This record gives sequence, structure tokens and C-alpha cells, in this order.
Amino acid sequence: METILEIKNLKTHFFTKAGLIKAVDDISFKIKKGEIVGLVGESGSGKSITGFSIIGLIDAPGRIVSGSINFKNEPLLNASSNRMQSLRGNRLAMIFQDPMMTLNPVLRIDTQMIETIKAHDKNISNQEAFRRCRDTLGLVGISSPEERMKAYPHQFSGGMRQRVCIAIAMLNKPDLIIADEPTTALDVTIQGQVIYEMQELCKKTGTALLWITHDLAVVAGIASKICVMYAGRIVEQGSVDDIINKPMHPYTIGLIKSVPSQNKKGEPLHQIEGMVPSMLELPIGCAFHDRCTKTIEKCKIEKPIETNQSDSRVIRCFNFKDIRK
Repeated sequence: METILEIKNLKTHFFTKAGLIKAVDDISFKIKKGEIVGLVGESGSGKSITGFSIIGLIDAPGRIVSGSINFKNEPLLNASSNRMQSLRGNRLAMIFQDPMMTLNPVLRIDTQMIETIKAHDKNISNQEAFRRCRDTLGLVGISSPEERMKAYPHQFSGGMRQRVCIAIAMLNKPDLIIADEPTTALDVTIQGQVIYEMQELCKKTGTALLWITHDLAVVAGIASKICVMYAGRIVEQGSVDDIINKPMHPYTIGLIKSVPSQNKKGEPLHQIEGMVPSMLELPIGCAFHDRCTKTIEKCKIEKPIETNQSDSRVIRCFNFKDIRK
């Protein structure tokens, strides 16, 4: 199957007055046509910066310092601003966590959606563009979509604004959608509907989806592959079955135990001990070693490299063989 996105050894760093922040530090993964990949981790792990790096939206003092991002075999790191502009919203789309990063507060919804289509299809009629916009709004659960298209963003609730943003991302049936916590602001019913529609889009059009989230339960229900991220690095990746049922990294195990459904009635919720380290003061060795129950001396002085268990199973841990016992 065609590889839509391939990231190799990507490093995105921020050169601040307080010091160097290695927000994304040597990560690699692939997404194939029609595949849904979940990028999971706590806040501050580098998930969103990974998405911004792919779409070319890293601003100073940040920059991509090394690695490669290939989109359908086209290197994006050397692409011109005009080329990136032609890809964004057309073949490559992103749903931002904050819908007001996408929506212009002074333009009606219909204007913004139709402009998204016509920016990449000059020959489409206004009537056909309007129909596509209306139908896509209906897909994401907005009632009376034809009427609501005449509204302004401030006339929508936060959850409805997010649904509009999801619809805009889906409009041109892109090759890849990067979804950054897309359903956080939605109620459970609409969340399920949106997830279903995005899964159907991937099946019908071959759109690949990178689903960025802190919610392991949601991504387990939508993705076929999961990448677990911690302190700027992917510490484990594999199929949903492998990650959920046969986790190898102690951080992944901790995340799974922290899901409420894993908790027995009457018992306190499981928590991973300790705190996420400051990205300005990362430990010398493995960033997780002071929270880990399997730490050995090597973890404190060396950073573990990726170990390939198979084509799809990758682990970054010195002690994972013991974890499986």
C-alpha cells in the first residue's frame, strides 16, 4: 500500500532565552494510504509540535534542525512557501485543537468554507461548492446546515466551531489529515459521530489520518497503529492490538492502567508516579527513568535507542525484555 507520510529522525527544537527545548527529538514513523495512526502522550510530550512540523507551521524561535518529512515521496522540508500553501487545505489538512486558529471571526461560515474549496479548484461553481459545504457540515452533526452556513463563528458554541473546522478539513478529501485533539470539545454523542465519519472518509477516499490525542481509549477505538510519545520521543509504536494488549514500555503500561475502564470498582485510579520533566531540564539518560519501576543504572546515564521488534513494532527502552515477563 502507498506510503502517504514518512518521517525519519525528525528533530524540532526551540532556541529560547531560557535554553534549548528539544520538543521533538529524533522520531520516525510512517502512515500508509487509508491508515489511521494515533499519536498518544501527556501534555507537553511534543505531539502537537510534530503536527505543526509536518504542515510547515513552526515559527521562531523554533525550527526543524534535522531529519526528513516525505509526503507522497515529496520532501516537505525543502518545499517553497508557495508549494506548502498549495498543499495545505487541499492534499494536506490539519484540524487544530483551538477552532479559532482556523476560523476567521469576521467572515461567515459559508464564505470561509467556499473559499477553501475554490482556492484549490478554480473551475467549481458557487452552487456546487455550496452544496459540498452544506453536505459536509451535515456529516459532522450540525443541524440545519444550510441555515447555519450563514452564521458567523461567534454565533456557534465551542463544540460547534470545532465541528466546522473538522468539516473544513474534510472538504477537499485530502491525502492526509492531521487531527490535533479534534474531539476534546465535543460531547460523547457527537464525538462518536465525528469519529465514525472520519473513519468512513478514510475507507472511501483512502485519506490517511494522524490522530493526536492524550486519550488512549479514543485512539484505541479509531486507529490501526499507535505511537506513544514522551518528552519529545516516541518510546513505543505498534499495532493497536500490540500496544493495548501487549505493551512493552513501562510508560505505555502506566498509560493503559490509568484508563478509568481498567480500574476496579472502589479502588483509586492508577497514576504514574512523579511528574513529566521540564523540557528545559531533561535527565541525562532516559527521560522516563525517575518515574519508571523498571529503571536500571544504564537508564540514568544513556538515552535508549529504538529497537525494531518487527516492521511495525518499535520500542525505545533498555529493559523491555523484563517487562514482558
